[in-house]
Amino acid sequence: RQQKWKSTVSTQAKMPPCDFIPEKYESYPYERMQKIREQNIAPSLRTYYKKPLLLHQGHMQWLFDHEGRRYLDLFAGIVTVSVGHCHPKVTMATQKQLARLWHTTNIYMYPPIHEYAEKLTSLFPDPLKVVYLTNSGSEANDLAMFMARLHTRNFDIICLRGGYHGGSPYTLGLTSLTPYKHGVANGFGCTATMLPDVFRGPWGGSHCRDSPVQTVRKCSCTEGACLAKDQYIEQFKDTLNTSVPKTVAGFIAEPIQGVNGAVQYPRNFLKEAYQLIRERGGLCIADEVQTGFGRTGSHFWGFQTHGVVPDIVTLAKGIGNGFPMAAVVTTKEIANSLAQNLHFNTFGGNPLACVVGAAVLDAIEEDGLQKNSEDVGTYMLLELAKLRDKFEIVGDVRGKGLMIGVEMVTDKDSRHPLPAEEINQIWEDCKDMGVLIGRGGLYSQTFRIKPPMCITKRDVDFAVEIFRTALQRHMERAT
Repeated sequence: RQQKWKSTVSTQAKMPPCDFIPEKYESYPYERMQKIREQNIAPSLRTYYKKPLLLHQGHMQWLFDHEGRRYLDLFAGIVTVSVGHCHPKVTMATQKQLARLWHTTNIYMYPPIHEYAEKLTSLFPDPLKVVYLTNSGSEANDLAMFMARLHTRNFDIICLRGGYHGGSPYTLGLTSLTPYKHGVANGFGCTATMLPDVFRGPWGGSHCRDSPVQTVRKCSCTEGACLAKDQYIEQFKDTLNTSVPKTVAGFIAEPIQGVNGAVQYPRNFLKEAYQLIRERGGLCIADEVQTGFGRTGSHFWGFQTHGVVPDIVTLAKGIGNGFPMAAVVTTKEIANSLAQNLHFNTFGGNPLACVVGAAVLDAIEEDGLQKNSEDVGTYMLLELAKLRDKFEIVGDVRGKGLMIGVEMVTDKDSRHPLPAEEINQIWEDCKDMGVLIGRGGLYSQTFRIKPPMCITKRDVDFAVEIFRTALQRHMERAT
């Protein structure tokens, strides 16, 4: 099914205008930065691209390198810059608090933590009204595991293959992607079950997921029924019946898998999985580190798109627009389980973080970013689907709002991942033409598109045209 391509690569699309002028770069030369990187920064902290970018400044959806070149940021600091780089409202609130009080720890009362706790929890349904503020997603998921085990007096936690829930020794047991696994003991009490992936998994069809774009796989399901969901639930039951005790501590899942490439489950899968876990005495944990704060468009929280209410919700990344903060939101009853002994966090909920978090919530509301995520995200998904229909190597386009994955394959029939060297070249071409996108999936075969939620349809037109050009260049190299 490989198509023949003529030399039809169009002139590079024109980047949308931006009236922001970056400051002149005045730090070390690029070569010195490279040397410092090699000598003084941990080698596990890897950089993207053959020639890593040296980024100097950011403004909303734009990034500028040390030479003043502008890039459209479609990865948002790994799904972290939610309202835009250096958003004026967030910046102003931060500067004001910097001059007032940075830190004092929560052994004292101070206004920002109380104001923010009230504002954040007001966005959750009952009974999720208690928050414990932390500093990172790994830390939040670590605490969620601890809470679930304390509250239920059970130990085992179920997770999904392909999930990413952190890199700490505790959460590594939940993270089920080989590239993040180290050869040390981890995962005691954590059991990964089959991922209900309707594109790459054994079951899936053309009506399974909550997305404007479905898979190219066909199915014969009647309206309101989903055979794929039923099969994956049977696998979930099999795990419960064979791999864990009769009672469990909990089940954790991302509403849409992030690091694994925006993988979506069949409709109603989470609803039935939650019911099965609760029947065994466990708590249901929603990892909203990437899906939260309006990114999915139709709802503020990803779990709401599944029609469920978790027992514990973990938040990070977009919560602070890049400021290091995170949170665990739960019920009063579950939170009380942690109060039987001391549990303290030095930096969690510090005055500066709380002011940043509150300003981010204000920006999302005042700028209409949840609605923008829905409108612009749907538009982008449909435009990318046109490329899927045109190019054999674009196997799947999926997602919801501005949580998008584009999975690359050798061909749609086999669904074999496109070789890494070919994906790398497409990725490099996009960067060279001014568009930054992420990578994900077990084989790094999926492009992750999760930009600041302030991007526009004009930005999307530019990005899609750049991606189309990169795909055409790839096809020409292949012939």
